[in-house]
Amino acid sequence: MQIYFCINLLTRPHPKVIIFTKMKEPLDWESTYAIALALKNAHPQVDLTTVSLQMIFDWTMGLPEFSDDPLLVNDGILAAIYQDWYEEKLHER
Repeated sequence: MQIYFCINLLTRPHPKVIIFTKMKEPLDWESTYAIALALKNAHPQVDLTTVSLQMIFDWTMGLPEFSDDPLLVNDGILAAIYQDWYEEKLHER
């Protein structure tokens, strides 16, 4: 959950602070690109040549916004997450 603050200066002399939150969309196995971005943010310094599909599975299951059944995943989905992550790192330079 992200928390945002907004100060309403139009209510002078007593400005009001408005707090609102933005919930992140839950991730599932179909969200390979979104999972890749979340993993890239969670592990920015990782060397992708050392990352296994098991590591991707474990790290994905550890994402707070992930909410899918671990029994639904297969190597093809994990490889797609890896590929999306690899391409993101490749194009960020």
